[in-house]
Amino acid sequence: MNANGFSSLEADYIRKHHRHQRNENQCSSALVKHIKAPVHLVWSLVRRFDQPQKYKPFVSRCVVQGNLEIGSLRQVDVKSGLPATTSTERLEILDDEHHILSIRIVGGDHRLRNYSSIISIHPEVIDGRPGTLVIESFVVDVPEGNTNDETCYFVEALIKCNLKSLADVSERLAVQDRTEPIDRM
Repeated sequence: MNANGFSSLEADYIRKHHRHQRNENQCSSALVKHIKAPVHLVWSLVRRFDQPQKYKPFVSRCVVQGNLEIGSLRQVDVKSGLPATTSTERLEILDDEHHILSIRIVGGDHRLRNYSSIISIHPEVIDGRPGTLVIESFVVDVPEGNTNDETCYFVEALIKCNLKSLADVSERLAVQDRTEPIDRM
């Protein structure tokens, strides 16, 4: 493990796929999750820019404007309990070959200004079976009245919840031996 708590392989993936332009008054972080399900199954959930509610527990509804392509916008409705009700997000990267998805928040009634995230997934072996290493990183403005640590802690808590849910959904499908991509269900 390095000083940030990442293995050398995780640190290599972060260096390669998770480069954010960080300005003054912004915080940034990367989180890692190991999932006991094959990459193709996990990716079939992650890549669905049009259906984040398949694994993101705070999303109640999502409507995509236009075709599913780089630059597409989605309007996300957030479940009550969070300090937001809507978020408008743009698809920045959708790389099916390297399993990378990036979004940027461009509007909504929340305090996540200039938020951008990248999620990459990588094959690994867990307990002798096909598994997936998921890395999600972000950069966001630190709102007036908040500290860098408070902002990072809040966003990390949301991402950890999403990654736990992604693991739960993926592992449940893997146990059910659903090896076909989720889109066909």
